[in-house]
Amino acid sequence: MIQNQAKVRHAIILAAGLGTRLYPLTERRPKPLVPVHGVPILHNALRCLAQAGVQQVTIIVGYRKEAIVRSCGHSFAGLEITYCESSVFDRTGSAYSLWLARDFLRQDTLVLEGDVFFEPDVLARLLSAEAADTAAVAPFDETMTGSAVTLSDGGEVRAIRMNQTAADARAEPLFKTLNLFNFKAETLAAHLRPALDEMIGCGAVTSYFEQLLKHLIDARGLRLNAADCGDLRWMEIDSEADLRTAEAIFAPEGTRVQAPAIAV
Repeated sequence: MIQNQAKVRHAIILAAGLGTRLYPLTERRPKPLVPVHGVPILHNALRCLAQAGVQQVTIIVGYRKEAIVRSCGHSFAGLEITYCESSVFDRTGSAYSLWLARDFLRQDTLVLEGDVFFEPDVLARLLSAEAADTAAVAPFDETMTGSAVTLSDGGEVRAIRMNQTAADARAEPLFKTLNLFNFKAETLAAHLRPALDEMIGCGAVTSYFEQLLKHLIDARGLRLNAADCGDLRWMEIDSEADLRTAEAIFAPEGTRVQAPAIAV
C-alpha cells in the first residue's frame, strides 16, 4: 500500500498509437480506453498516479484523440491534464511521441506507456527506489517475448535487448520492463532531451522508446536502476489474449483464476 506521498509531481503517458493488434476492439476507440472489468486502461493509470501524489499529467494523443479528451477531460481524479497531439501517429514510434512532449520534460517525471494496467503498489515500488532514475521490471518468463533487460549485481539495467524469446530467457536471467519509468530532471536535461533531438533529427521517427534507452545505456553511460515488481499485478495489453490475461489477473477477489500463459 502507498504510504508516503511521491515527490514526483508530473507524469507523461504515451497514448497516441493505433492499437492494431487489439482490432476490432480499437476500431472505434483508442487502446488506452479499452476496459479491464469496466475500467479503461488509461483511467486506471490516472487513478494510480493521483494516489501516488502526482498532480500534473501530460497525455500524448493521436488515434481517436477526441475520445481520450472526452473521457479524461482536463481534470481527472484531482489531476491537471494537458494534451500533446501527434498528427503522424500512424507512422511514428513511441520515441517520436515523447519527443513531441520534450518541452514538458523539465522536472522530475514519470513516463508511462498508455497500454499498461497495473496496481497502485507498482508506482509505490518505482517511486521508493533509492536510485535517481528507475525502471519498473519483472522477471522475463517463458510466456513473454519482446524487449528485455539484463541487470547488474547492483540492480542496475546493464543492457537492453530487443526481440527476446523464451530461449533467450533460458540462457540467462532476463527482466521485462513494465514500461513505467521515473526520471530526474537532471537526467532529462543531460540525456533524454538531447538524445530525442538527435534521434528525430536523424529521421529515426519510427523508433521505440526502448531503443532510445538502449542507445543511452550503451553509448552515453546512462545509469538506470531497476525496481523489481515481479510480485505485483500488472499487464501490458497489446492483444485480445493480453486483455483476457489482464481480466484474470485483476478479477475481483473470490473469482480470480490463474492467468493463461500468453506472450506479452
